[in-house]
Amino acid sequence: MIILLLLIIPVVTATICVFIKKHSVSKYISIAGSFIALVYNIYLNYNIYTYHSIQGFNNFFYVDALSILTTQIVTIVSFAAALYSAGYMEAELHDGVISEKKLQWYYFLFHMFIFTMLLVCVINNLGVMWVAIEGTTLATTFLVGFYNKKQHQEAAWKYIILCSVGITLALFGVILTYHSAKGVLGEIGYALNWSDLRAVADKFEPRLMKLAFLFVLVGYGTKAGLAPMHTWLPDAHSQAPSPISALFSGVLINCSMYGIIRYHILTSKCVGSEYSCTLLMIFGLISVIVSIPFILIQKDYKRLLAFSSVEHIGFIALGIGFGGMYSVYGAELHTFNHAVAKSLLFFCAGNLFLKYKTTEMENIRGVIKTLPVTGTILAIGVFAITGTPPLNIYVSEFLVLAGGFASGNSFIIVFSSVLIVCITLIFIGFIYNMYRMIFGTPTMNISKGETSKFTTAAMLFLLFFVLIISFYVPPLLREVLRNIYDIVRNA
Repeated sequence: MIILLLLIIPVVTATICVFIKKHSVSKYISIAGSFIALVYNIYLNYNIYTYHSIQGFNNFFYVDALSILTTQIVTIVSFAAALYSAGYMEAELHDGVISEKKLQWYYFLFHMFIFTMLLVCVINNLGVMWVAIEGTTLATTFLVGFYNKKQHQEAAWKYIILCSVGITLALFGVILTYHSAKGVLGEIGYALNWSDLRAVADKFEPRLMKLAFLFVLVGYGTKAGLAPMHTWLPDAHSQAPSPISALFSGVLINCSMYGIIRYHILTSKCVGSEYSCTLLMIFGLISVIVSIPFILIQKDYKRLLAFSSVEHIGFIALGIGFGGMYSVYGAELHTFNHAVAKSLLFFCAGNLFLKYKTTEMENIRGVIKTLPVTGTILAIGVFAITGTPPLNIYVSEFLVLAGGFASGNSFIIVFSSVLIVCITLIFIGFIYNMYRMIFGTPTMNISKGETSKFTTAAMLFLLFFVLIISFYVPPLLREVLRNIYDIVRNA
């Protein structure tokens, strides 16, 4: 029941919200539901700290350190997004962009999206995990096309088609894993339970597991935004409402990477870590490199942030692929750091859109004068997301690169060296694109002042995590990260 309750909270919240006609009421229900899920997940976190893993419902649910890190990211960012949605959607409602009726369905889909992501993290059966990841696509397609304009509908169709193709490929990986496992476990219901598979993975058919991991990496990698399967991501992230863009970049891609890591552990135990680590490094470096030209020449600030997500998911894949203690620890810390920093930037982007009614960077100047709080936080967020010392992204990037150079593996050292060059170019691109937006002279006669107390509160909430991790990693988070490394190392 301790796990099931975490899933019940967003479902109940979604159900209540769909029947509430007044946004003045539904926004508080949404915030309350997200806050309860956040607090309850902290309680679940302490249980994992004590027992290392929890199973329930005849092993249908399984939660360990890897699960709890991802659920913590989901609940933190979703609470911030619920808080932000209260102000952002109120402004959209005031401007006549959306109706009260449409807001009912927004909050319903918002919390069902949260439910599907939490289900991905706590389910033990890899087949049901596949269903949950597909469920995230179904819940969010309508959110991508929420405004029903041509560009939004095109982005929604592109999103569902590419992600459905990817998830179909991942299904082949699930089937091959089952076929490989049934020779050991037999044709029984728990032959796809990850906890059971991990115990006997060294007895699987190696060739089948190699092929299974490749299908899963390409399939779930499509949903995670790994290049070259990333092409849906810039369109979907830029067209969705800003709170949903924050959940996409901050949470959804991490849930897909979570699935890849689960299969990486099984494959490593079956055939050794070199095969899956090499694939992760290759796809990771391609993702980082592919993002560079689009960041350098970008004209749309939401697409700029979307391509930055492609870079960072590639960086996480590289850290897992490097395989050392510092690299894996750093990659998982980077997962958290990127989630809070990128979500924070999408909140800033939402405030810019509400104020300037455009996503074109050329038309925005002097944000720090027009929106003093947003402009200041945007500046901090830009320096954070580009890995500027001593901010949080720098900490995790340093750990990953230190682990790469300390590995003694010439192949990994070359990848680490190329990665430093890529990070430098991305830093230049971000500073070039954002400097004039933030510090330039305002060219439009726009009233000074923030959009809403809710949007400001959401940004300050995430800014707290960005700043605290820059100087101090809490003991509970450190223990979770160490346990994740043990899970990966003992594959």
